[in-house]
Formats: sequence, structure tokens, C-alpha cells
Amino acid sequence: MELKKIDAQNTPKSKYEEVLNKYNVEIDDATVQEEVKRIIAEKVPQNDTLEVKKFLMGSVELTSLNTQDSDESIMAFTEKVNRFDEEYPTLPHVATICVYPCFASVVSNTLEVDGVEIACVSGSFPSSQALIEVKVAETALAVKDGATEIDIVMPVGKFLSGDYEGVCDDISEMKGACGDKAMKVILETGLLKTAKNIKIASILSMYAGADYIKTSTGKLSPAATPEAAYVMCQAIKEYYDETGIQIGFKPAGGLNTVTDALTYYSIVKEILGEKWLTNKWFRLGTSRLANMLLSEVIGEETKFF
Repeated sequence: MELKKIDAQNTPKSKYEEVLNKYNVEIDDATVQEEVKRIIAEKVPQNDTLEVKKFLMGSVELTSLNTQDSDESIMAFTEKVNRFDEEYPTLPHVATICVYPCFASVVSNTLEVDGVEIACVSGSFPSSQALIEVKVAETALAVKDGATEIDIVMPVGKFLSGDYEGVCDDISEMKGACGDKAMKVILETGLLKTAKNIKIASILSMYAGADYIKTSTGKLSPAATPEAAYVMCQAIKEYYDETGIQIGFKPAGGLNTVTDALTYYSIVKEILGEKWLTNKWFRLGTSRLANMLLSEVIGEETKFF
């Protein structure tokens, strides 16, 4: 009996392969590193201005994701944002307060400043290792209690094992639980290792329903890197060119200096352009930078937050 040869060209492609075929995922890590070096050398000094630092203050997602958080500590954390608006009325307030879902109602009931979003990490943050029913329920409860944005973690284990369908199904189901609230998908880029993996994860996340893509949870090292940001912004641009859908970007974890913030700003400006330079489409996941940026803007060291 003669075995028939399989014609690879006629083998049906999955819908995920068809999506990925629309984009350039064969990218070289060394090329990315060289481009990032160029942007840092040429663009960061140009963007090191008072106005840019004020803008970056307004893009900060003030974050408290600690084991020791309590109703009282989160209430005090939120009150700082209220006081900032009173004490520095000419400066932009932070974009977001980010907490665990169990504190959504505390922030919602305490926050008095218009225009500050309430983000909750959800879907079994930071591991994403839970039954999908649990992740969906947690997300829905966070929205019910006042969350206006949801940050979830892409199921990295599924991604690395090649289960793209499982990855997209998880993201899509949690997006359904968000309703009309924006959802950020955290790629945990430090675990993805290569530029190609980061590009594929970015595209699949956007395809599955992400309103933003975010580098890291901040719970693992390495967290955000300029190289990961470069690849993610490239993916956002290509996705926008292909679909007309604008997706936001959020570096998070490992943002330790004002220069770090200027670096991510410069990457976004270089690749995505002015359309993304608003505190809706560009966010910084950090708390330590809030005081550093404020100190530079007002010209003296302060620890307000």
C-alpha cells in the first residue's frame, strides 16, 4: 500500500496562523537592540524637557499591589491623589490608580478627582494560572465594584507551549467580562525571551480583544525593557495600519529613573507618533517615578506620594 505524501501547501492553516501571516514576525533581536540604542542616543536628549516631564506625570498609573495592602492603606493611597489635585492644581494628575480587585470599591468610594481611572489587576494576577471561570468571575466583580480598566496577564504557559487558541480564548473571555471597560493584556515579556515571541504575543493579544498591551507585571525580572517596548510598539503600529484599531501601550516594572520614562516616551514618539502621546494611549506602570517626576517639575526634591 502506497502512502500519500502530505502537501504542506494545501494543509489548512489555523485562523491564528492566518492572522500572524499578515505581519512581520521574523524580527532579529540584534537589529532591535541597535535601533533602541539609536533612539536612546538621538531622541532621549531631545525629549528631556519640562513639558515632556509634565506629560509623563499625567501618564503615570499609581500602583499598589502589595501583600500587606488593606482597606485603610488603599484609602490613604487614594487620598494622596485627591490632595495632589488640591495642592498642585496647575499640574496634571496621575492617569490611573491601580489596585487588586478587592479594593476597587474602596478606591471608587474615596476618589474625588475627575479623569483618574480605576484599574484592577485581574484574572489570577500575576500568574494567570487559574480556571477560566475563576478569572472571568474576578474580572466581572472588579468591574461591578467600580473598576474602569482591567489589567490581565496573558497565559504565558499556554503561549510558550504553542497553544495560541487557548491564549486567545482566555483573553477573549475576560474581555467579554470587562463589558465596555478597557482591558490591558500583560505579556510578561521577560519570560518570552525573543523579539519574535514578543511580536507574536502582541499581535495575538490585540486580535483577541486587548485595548492596551503592557510589558510586565513587575513581579518578575526582567520586567519592562526598551527592546520589548520597541517590538510592542512596532506591533501596535502594524496592527493599526492593518485594522484601523488604535491600541494603547503601557510599560510597567523596572521603571526606576526619569531617564527610563523618557526612553519609553521616545520609543513611542519615534514608532507610533503624536497620536499616541496622550495619557489615554500611553501609560507608565510605576509609583516610584511619580515623586521623581514631580521633584524635577517643581525644582525641589519631594516625596508627595
